Amino acid sequence: MIYRLYIIGKNTFTETLRQPIYAVIITLALFLFLMSPSITMYSLDEDIKLLRELGLSTLFLAGLFIAIFSAAGAVTEEIETKTITTVLSKPIRRPTFILGKFCGVTAAIILAHYICTIAMILVIRHGVLESASDEHDWPVIVTTIVVVTATLLLTALLNYTYDWNFPSTAIALTAIFATFGVIFLCLIDKEWRFNPHNNTIVTFDLYGSLLLLLAVILLVALAILFSTRFNIVLTLTCCIGVFFLGLISDYVFGRFAQDHLWAKIGKILVPNFQVFWISDAIYEGSQIPVNYLIISAVYAVLYTAGILMGAIALFQRRQIG
Repeated sequence: MIYRLYIIGKNTFTETLRQPIYAVIITLALFLFLMSPSITMYSLDEDIKLLRELGLSTLFLAGLFIAIFSAAGAVTEEIETKTITTVLSKPIRRPTFILGKFCGVTAAIILAHYICTIAMILVIRHGVLESASDEHDWPVIVTTIVVVTATLLLTALLNYTYDWNFPSTAIALTAIFATFGVIFLCLIDKEWRFNPHNNTIVTFDLYGSLLLLLAVILLVALAILFSTRFNIVLTLTCCIGVFFLGLISDYVFGRFAQDHLWAKIGKILVPNFQVFWISDAIYEGSQIPVNYLIISAVYAVLYTAGILMGAIALFQRRQIG
């Protein structure tokens, strides 16, 4: 079973990376990160806070759309094209198929989230030029140019020589080169000096990114659940609907939960996505404790497990072929 789960997950991961929408969303997110310092420079003394919130918002929206499109396509497309009958005709059980699809899409989501997180960290490290006397963070600019140039040149070479898929190869190489780039910037300060203690990279941004990753993985499970019964359009609609309902869960269900049964049921069934959003902490200047990360991770894991069990139950009764 483990080997079959690995094969399905691996194939799903590869197929997700080769989807045009996957590369398009990542490219658009990176462009928004690049433009965010210019957008936030007119907010007076709240520049860095607004830049941080805009970066986390872009990070989450990119993960949201990648999760929905990738997860919905991974299951719905195979059902609509009837290729799933070939898969299930082999000794592969339906729960293994669902879990394999979830693992493959989740791996692709983690890769995209990792790349976008590095981009967000670089943008926040550069900061906003609040006045004409402020100087650019040239180590960040030069490192970004080197990463992009090396990625494009090596991807073009591999595509021309070995006919490797250009988007998926570019994404994988971006993750590798960006890792070396962010390690370099962790050691070098704005003046090109070795100064790891003054690189302006803080754990707050990493914790915020990790919380958003948990929310996106939960959305992957939701997309898998809905795609077992609906097409891509309905799956997209349902996922976005649950997401927005989860953002206002406390207002819709929380204030009535003590007196009404329907509110208690709604509060249990709909995940509260406000748990993973740290906008208040950004403007209040407070830190994110580690125990909050642990509690949020347990919350996300339990909801994800419950949603996947529901997806398996729905898929068991789905007529295929």
